[in-house]
Amino acid sequence: MTNTVMPTYGRLDVAFVSGKGVWLTDTQGNQYLDALSGIAVCNLGHSHPAITKAICEQAGTLMHTSNIYQIPLQTQLADKLTELSAMEQVFFCNSGAEANEAAIKIARKYGHSKGIDKPVIIVMDGSFHGRTLATLTATGNPKVHAGFEPLVPGFVRVPYNDLDALRMAVSHWPEAVAIMLEPVQAEGGIKIPDQDYLAGVRSLCTQRKLLMMLDEVQTGIARTGEWFCVQHNEGVLPDVMTLAKALGNGMPIGACLVSGAAVGVLEAGNHGSTFGGNPLACKVALTVLETIETDNILQNVKTLNAQMVRGFEQALAGQDGVKQIRAAGFIFGIELKIPCTELVQQALNKGLLINVTADKVIRLLPPLVINADEAKQIVKTVSDLVIDFLASQTIENVA
Repeated sequence: MTNTVMPTYGRLDVAFVSGKGVWLTDTQGNQYLDALSGIAVCNLGHSHPAITKAICEQAGTLMHTSNIYQIPLQTQLADKLTELSAMEQVFFCNSGAEANEAAIKIARKYGHSKGIDKPVIIVMDGSFHGRTLATLTATGNPKVHAGFEPLVPGFVRVPYNDLDALRMAVSHWPEAVAIMLEPVQAEGGIKIPDQDYLAGVRSLCTQRKLLMMLDEVQTGIARTGEWFCVQHNEGVLPDVMTLAKALGNGMPIGACLVSGAAVGVLEAGNHGSTFGGNPLACKVALTVLETIETDNILQNVKTLNAQMVRGFEQALAGQDGVKQIRAAGFIFGIELKIPCTELVQQALNKGLLINVTADKVIRLLPPLVINADEAKQIVKTVSDLVIDFLASQTIENVA
């Protein structure tokens, strides 16, 4: 194998050549149940017929025009996203990092409009917002920062799910213009905040005239059983919300949605994207949203979430090495008391794709189209792996 690709990923020794539904096939013809969805991207699975049809038809009609012209499909997609989210306007780009860059620019320009020369954005420990210089600075993980200093100024970090710390930070930093956070920290270890946390953030932002900016790149587009994770919190509407990943089911597209005080902050010439919101990407995204609606995907997530959580709790009951089982829709985290990254390879050997984040948390992001039998298979395979793994460790390791 040549080394012409930069070694920026620690890749597993497997390559996939085709996929159908929730299954992937490698170069040797082996099949794998994909419980990762390409890291929460392929919510509708692989080679979904509606998505394939949309790509082929649009590619044969018109793939790209510049944003200096009207793009009717972009308008249709913006209309649909604002209808589903109750937000007001959308900027389209190509990825979650780009959507978060747009959010950061909105926050800074909003601050300057208030006469603040050096605006500050409050962000969270354990967060993940991307790999560009601004978004890696916003990310609350020192490993992501290492080697890329000096970081971008204008960010202050506080503990996640701690309203008192947030209030103190806002009081200490009069230059604060926004609070940027994830409704569930997925990369950070499947951390689900208290039920009143997002409402508390919203209230604080309203009181202090700060922008509430939600990164829904991983949690959005039905992943948690609602269109957007924030919708589990009645009455909470952010000023900025970012999307990507599942919006295109594999077609690169990102979106930065605004409402309230964030509307009108960016004007013509302030921001742009060559490929953002082109006809091909928007057609696919529209098809994704329509398919989720027509196939009753939200209900499938709710039903199978309950089944899988119950299955994990029953199978792993009494395992001292299991610290906690957490879930938000189809985001599952099984936290062990010891590092368990080797389980990724062990699961691969069993024909299952999983991930371990924050060293000790098994992360599962199955496609939203799995059926009850496939859900049971995921639960059994993962539970068996965990039990065998913990049995192979010394008592001191798991105490």
